[in-house]
Amino acid sequence: MPKMKHKSRMKIGGVSYTCYGYQEGLPKMRAWGYDCLDFQGLVNTQVHELFQLKPRQFWKRLEEIRKMVSDNGLEISQVHGPWRCPPQDATPEDRAERMEKMRLVLEATSRLGSRNMVIHPIMPFGLMESKAEQRQQSWEINKEFFGQLLETAREFQVVVNLENMPFPHLGLARPEAIIKFVKEMDSPWFKFCLDTGHAFCIGGSPDEAVRLAGRVILQTLHVHDNCGNSDSHFVPYVGSIDWEAFRLALQDIGFGGTLSLENHPFFKYPDKLRLDAEMNLVKIAAYLAGRD
Repeated sequence: MPKMKHKSRMKIGGVSYTCYGYQEGLPKMRAWGYDCLDFQGLVNTQVHELFQLKPRQFWKRLEEIRKMVSDNGLEISQVHGPWRCPPQDATPEDRAERMEKMRLVLEATSRLGSRNMVIHPIMPFGLMESKAEQRQQSWEINKEFFGQLLETAREFQVVVNLENMPFPHLGLARPEAIIKFVKEMDSPWFKFCLDTGHAFCIGGSPDEAVRLAGRVILQTLHVHDNCGNSDSHFVPYVGSIDWEAFRLALQDIGFGGTLSLENHPFFKYPDKLRLDAEMNLVKIAAYLAGRD
């Protein structure tokens, strides 16, 4: 791979710790060369153990996690906010429950030392919005919902990053729709998380999304690959995304955030192969970030 003329300010992050647990996974990530992790312990409110704790235990456990991360020389670059699949956003009661959880995670994000919460759009009609009036109604519901949520984001000094989705029949799915929505909201506490795999599997081009968003709108990344037909979360260069074009687009807009890998690929590998694969993944990330 060709060398860059100038070193990038980008850090490298990922989710590999989720395959091993904190005690084993965090030292491994630091040894492999990661700077940050994408904290995903607060995504599914029905599954993840943190949501089963009482408030005092919840905050105590978060402080323990933050200390473990810091003790291993890492930081949390972004926290994935709560959602459920299939979506449960159809009624005002559903959305009120999700609002409560999102506000909790915004405070948790702040306490974990991060400035970024990544979140999916509200999906009041599920994954299928086949009618124009459904898409318009969904747009307005999202506008009202996130308008309220941004009051909490401002309170805790955390940026809400809206992520593009892999669902082609959803109005707020493609990067261009998310970017338009973020611009319409016009808030310093509301930005764009580009998920490269989500964009590509519904016919989008990650590098074009980078350039369309630009440095001001693009705040965070979920980096993974696929072959254009499913949300596979492959390692970069395993699928069909044009990674050279993506790398150059990040360079051209001067992206200074974290190149955060969202892969879970090596858990079942034998130890030696797993080690080689993870080290190579970090090398790939360093190249895409312009550091190698």
